[in-house]
Amino acid sequence: MTTALAPQRSARPYGFADLPGLMARMTGDEKHGPAATSTLDALWVLYDRVLDVSPSSVESPDRDRFLLSKGHGPMAYYAVLAAKGFLDPEILASFGTYDSPLGHHPDRLLVPGAEISSGSLGHGLPLAVGTALGLRAQGLLDPAVWVLIGDAEFDEGSNHEAVAFAGAAGLDRLHVVAIDNSSATHGWRGGIASRFEAEGWSAVTVDGRDHQALYEAYTAPHPGRPHAVVARVEPKNS
Repeated sequence: MTTALAPQRSARPYGFADLPGLMARMTGDEKHGPAATSTLDALWVLYDRVLDVSPSSVESPDRDRFLLSKGHGPMAYYAVLAAKGFLDPEILASFGTYDSPLGHHPDRLLVPGAEISSGSLGHGLPLAVGTALGLRAQGLLDPAVWVLIGDAEFDEGSNHEAVAFAGAAGLDRLHVVAIDNSSATHGWRGGIASRFEAEGWSAVTVDGRDHQALYEAYTAPHPGRPHAVVARVEPKNS
């Protein structure tokens, strides 16, 4: 089994402009390119400016938790993890091969920093709700829980149940980033944010390519309520 070792300390720092090059190292079939690129900006702003987690704190009880529910097409996720030192960039070229830790869906036992194994739609948000509830029960009130979902995941009833429970429970350390690339089968009147607001969440819709807008939305106060950021990007089939 190939090991995804963290880069040496002397490795040069990476910025957002380096991400396309890191993603280009991952080749082969089943890449789900649009699914990956739709998340690139949202992931970068989270890891670069918001999340309190690093390669040295991935086992700390006080770390922020990030759960990638939109686990199909994880190239952007792997590229950001490599840029931030969780993965050796050299491992990216092994993406999807037989002995690589970088599968077409992330595996939490193989990918440093991955909180869940994901890819099945509708699982990540319920897991994030359980994570936030568990941290509260343990008295760990500082760590934030973030989960990134796709708009098509709302075709799964499990997400609607999770939204309703989290709002009623007032899980104010829970945050959702919903990537809206017009993939949902049905959608609903008023947009994705309205679904969260109806259940007592704080919610805002922003341009998913605007880094400052994403940052301001991520860090908006939401006392006593969970928070959702709907990041709108170009339609998947455009």
